[in-house]
Amino acid sequence: MIEVLTMATIIAPVTAALVQAIKTSKIVKRKFLPLISVLIGIGIGASATFLDTELMIRIWAGGISGLAATGLFELSKKV
Repeated sequence: MIEVLTMATIIAPVTAALVQAIKTSKIVKRKFLPLISVLIGIGIGASATFLDTELMIRIWAGGISGLAATGLFELSKKV
């Protein structure tokens, strides 16, 4: 569990930066940004092959980082 949270902490700023770039470019409607954030986090987590952990742990860390980047409250509010 500690390694998932550590990876999520590392991935979250990258996820937040990518979501901010998408938000300013207005490619996606604002109501879909929380979902995009989670998907970007999962993608970054899954592609972090340099980390010596299982794929599912990296995916969980990416999902948590996407939630952290958006804010769990905002996600539940928009869905």
